Amino acid sequence: MHGLHAVAAALANPRRGVKRLLLTEDAEATLAARLPEGWRRRTQAERVDRARFQTFLPEDAVHQGAAVLVHPLDPPPIDEVVAARPGPVLLLDQVTDPRNVGAILRSAAAFGAACVIVQDRHAPPESAAMARAASGALETVPLLREVNLARALRWLQTQGLWTIGLAGDAGGTLAEALPRDRRVALVLGAEDSGLRRLQRETCDALARLPIATEVESLNVSAAAAVALYEIARGTA
Repeated sequence: MHGLHAVAAALANPRRGVKRLLLTEDAEATLAARLPEGWRRRTQAERVDRARFQTFLPEDAVHQGAAVLVHPLDPPPIDEVVAARPGPVLLLDQVTDPRNVGAILRSAAAFGAACVIVQDRHAPPESAAMARAASGALETVPLLREVNLARALRWLQTQGLWTIGLAGDAGGTLAEALPRDRRVALVLGAEDSGLRRLQRETCDALARLPIATEVESLNVSAAAAVALYEIARGTA
């Protein structure tokens, strides 16, 4: 991971195993101001100059003088997350771009989502690109991986959640589909193909965002942000 937001969030997360931390003098001072006292006990920071980052990061990486090598997070079980954390649940059906997943995690954190669920085989692993786009939310919003999304949807239904698939061809809008007395699980499809048939058939309802007719669709991370705002507004 690189960048001050991602690195600070990783160091502040007690569940995140830290292997190695590289910082410039300025970045170390910034982290010292942001993090609670004792953060240096996580690992011994290596003081480096900015040229060092060019040896292991892409040339255009915005690292801000901070990079950390970490262990992947061990995701908690879905039943524990849904029981312990309020708010809507997001499910991503074969969303493969790590930057989109990261941006969705950031919106999930902003609007109080309980978690983000991805399909295990058709989703990107944790990466620097995902962490950078998430801007710290990778450490605060559980990212769960399920082998079968339709099965996860059916389990969420047994827990009382109303499952809504976001689809551009749906007859009604998301605002019209939102229940007033139940939690929502929202399913978003892949960037190019949208929701797959099994997910569409499993959802309790399909809904669309009321965008202009001349615009075919939104990027999946933009659609997630708009939908989460609509859910937060509709259930307030």
